[in-house]
Amino acid sequence: MSKVKKKRMYEVGENESIDECLNRMKKDGYAPVRRMEKPIFKEVEKNGAADYEPAGRQIIFEAKLLEE
Repeated sequence: MSKVKKKRMYEVGENESIDECLNRMKKDGYAPVRRMEKPIFKEVEKNGAADYEPAGRQIIFEAKLLEE
């Protein structure tokens, strides 16, 4: 018998909507428990000094295995 993880992390892909990620999660038999967002910054040089500007965000869902 294969061991199935009770918790799993799902990352929303670059060309994927949140709904598509949630549908993928449901298809695998998991339900979202928590949503996390992490900012992504890019380094920009201004007047010889390094400055950081927001470049996007990374969305990750923590999912729990659905009981059957």
